[in-house]
Amino acid sequence: MPLQGGRAVTISGLGIELPERSVSNEELSRSLDTSDEWISQRTGIRSRRIADAGVSASDLGMVAARRALEAAGLAATDVDLVLTATISPDQLMPATAARIALGAGAVNAGACDLSAGCTGFVYALALATGMVASGIYDQVLVVGAEVISSLLDWEDRATAVLFGDGAGAALVSPANGSGRILGFDLGNDGSGWELLSVPAGGSRVPASHETVSEGLHYLKMNGPEVFRFATRVVVDSANRVLELCGRSIDEVALVVPHQANLRIIDAAARRLGVPDDRIYTNLQRYGNTSCASIPLCLSDAKAEGRLAEGDLVLLMGFGAGLTWGGCLLEWGTA
Repeated sequence: MPLQGGRAVTISGLGIELPERSVSNEELSRSLDTSDEWISQRTGIRSRRIADAGVSASDLGMVAARRALEAAGLAATDVDLVLTATISPDQLMPATAARIALGAGAVNAGACDLSAGCTGFVYALALATGMVASGIYDQVLVVGAEVISSLLDWEDRATAVLFGDGAGAALVSPANGSGRILGFDLGNDGSGWELLSVPAGGSRVPASHETVSEGLHYLKMNGPEVFRFATRVVVDSANRVLELCGRSIDEVALVVPHQANLRIIDAAARRLGVPDDRIYTNLQRYGNTSCASIPLCLSDAKAEGRLAEGDLVLLMGFGAGLTWGGCLLEWGTA
């Protein structure tokens, strides 16, 4: 829904962190029955970043968080809440956000995780926006942090070629300048919960020798069904949030979709009627970084001069749940 009443809210700082190791399609083809041509034609991915052994989502997330605070010029002790969106948490409990808050120096902040599949960042951004708009909090740090490589069966071509590791953070603050978050559309279709999941390790299927031996702690995905879902819902969600905010797609300067698959992005762009030069992608070099993908895109787009003050920016997410989320914002200074 559009923001009504309360304080105007904006993203006042962005920060990212990526593992140093870049794994190319050609490197993957040495151990998988695949090739650079097969991967790039079907997904658009050329390489992805993979964290070293022992590096967790919080390790990447705390660096991204510190950089977002630095960009905003805010002391970590002034952060009220840290929200972490992730599908690859450090562990089931405590929250990965707790370690990120500690590592970032946000010692006065509350901290919790949010699980909404790859749409998690948009969901967390919506929660943060509501809290700041209402005056409950002044400064909320939203972190999308992933080490998805720890969830992958590296012999499963259907998933191993798609995902990468990384983290992106956004500080959500009251707006005093031109930038502001305008509205959201969030949704979920629980009937598709089995299409994209990590089957074991929770209370539904607890860890056991059998679940480990059957590989049920790895990420599983029904690719064709997820593709059909994504190409439908992201366009519907985008149109809803535009209508709710009283804007049209022609007014949008940049569309930032979740970076899952270039074919999904291209199909959505065609249905929306958006030319390629108004769609931002970086999955070519990062792969699908789940909850980190949208903040990574925003940071890269800003660094490349693709975001100007006053630009309308449309964020589009989708993922396990099955979830979806759209956000319309006006780019600018805090």
